[in-house]
Amino acid sequence: MKALEFYSGIGGLHLALERSGVPATVTHAFDWDQNACAVYSANFGAGIARKTDISTLSADALASYDASLWLLSPACQPYTVLNPQAKGALDPRAQSFLHLIQEVLPELAARGAHPTHFLVENVAGFEASTTRKILISTLQNLGYSTVELLLTPLQFGIPNSRLRYYLLAKRAPHSFSDCAAHEPLRSLPCMESVAHVDELRKYLDSEPDERCTIPDRVLVKWGRLFDIVPPSARRTCCFTRGYTQLVERAGSILQMNESLDTTTVFDTFLAQQAEDAVRMLDPLRLRYFSPDELLRIFAFRPVSGDAPAFVWPPGLSRKMQYRLIGNSVNVRVVEELIRYLFRESEPALAIGK
Repeated sequence: MKALEFYSGIGGLHLALERSGVPATVTHAFDWDQNACAVYSANFGAGIARKTDISTLSADALASYDASLWLLSPACQPYTVLNPQAKGALDPRAQSFLHLIQEVLPELAARGAHPTHFLVENVAGFEASTTRKILISTLQNLGYSTVELLLTPLQFGIPNSRLRYYLLAKRAPHSFSDCAAHEPLRSLPCMESVAHVDELRKYLDSEPDERCTIPDRVLVKWGRLFDIVPPSARRTCCFTRGYTQLVERAGSILQMNESLDTTTVFDTFLAQQAEDAVRMLDPLRLRYFSPDELLRIFAFRPVSGDAPAFVWPPGLSRKMQYRLIGNSVNVRVVEELIRYLFRESEPALAIGK
């Protein structure tokens, strides 16, 4: 089976498909970000990811790829609560996705060349958008059965509370016989219970990265706003593309010294007026997560074992690494969603764990 990946980023959907056991291959991937395409090519080979304005893709071009599966992770800025000017379907960044859904897909359907299976990922908040209404209406009018979900990696054993919206769709005669919900589900129908969540220490680098130090000026001005977690924690906040550049709702930071009470130390620090009062925070050993640690939390890299490591191409800045990770998907969650998408509709497929 051939698959197309839209808004491919660094290839999280591709990696999830590989790990799912579904016998499908991403043959073409599309993204406007040349850095994301460079990372994609370094990990999946040259020639798959293409720097492309998705709003220019035509039904003729996509029909020629003969793909049965579409994987899409469109821009989240029109829908995120972090963007107070979010405009949903009216946002220019939503137009390429609407082009695919409103123009290209119906034209492919008229030719009998539309994909049989879909997976869409976006931020929580997308479910309340006009874009989502357009998406659902179009898919159902074209004969697709749909399931919507709001899931977090915590449900899959990963210590990260990054809530995301997912839509799964498959075209008749396939359907989701075990689900008839009209609102987003909060768990996969095939999941019996929430998985055991590991401690963060399992995801941390064996050696500390000195480049993860938090600047004094940031601690002085914004330190009280950080979400601070120790290595023994089993939860982190959502990591965004602004991690290390923003403070509120951009992601958690680590307190490597677990013997001290965070609140007590900060209260004492905030009560001081001395110029070097920030030194009182030194015993906490606060630091950012490294890009490699975030790759493990996002399940691009295994926490143990001999699986091939996801790599960064030479010359890519750390700032860009953080931005690309923050724009990506959680591979483990999508892996299970792809398995569920094909679980009943393709009983003949050998789908393994």
